[in-house]
Amino acid sequence: MTIIPYEDKYRDDMIFMVLQAKDALGRVPTLNEDLLHVSEHYGGRFWLALSGEDRVIGCVGYEPFAQGAAKLHRLYVKASLKRRGIGSALLETAERHMKRDGYRYSVAHLGGKEYFESRQFYPKHGYTECAPDYMRREL
Repeated sequence: MTIIPYEDKYRDDMIFMVLQAKDALGRVPTLNEDLLHVSEHYGGRFWLALSGEDRVIGCVGYEPFAQGAAKLHRLYVKASLKRRGIGSALLETAERHMKRDGYRYSVAHLGGKEYFESRQFYPKHGYTECAPDYMRREL
């Protein structure tokens, strides 16, 4: 696995992976508008995990959120490849860049109850609840 900054040539493969990941969670797969224009929306704050076959197997991005904090977005891993460290590597990449950009906190919105995995994932990485459905971690 390799993690790279987002490139437009992977857009469709990334969107397909995200839709599959949502479907695996039992959600109706809908497309988030920001994923159609990642470069413009995230401005260099979005990464892709690629397989050895050059396929998208994960993604993550972040945006400024509040004073000293950045909010994680679209942390997804291909459903059949979960629990192999891909999500952890993507999170570490985003947090490293947040810190480099001067943020002191990383914030994650947990989503609805159907995102049960995020409610287990973030605490394992040092995140604590800061508001209903939100967790944060000092960088």
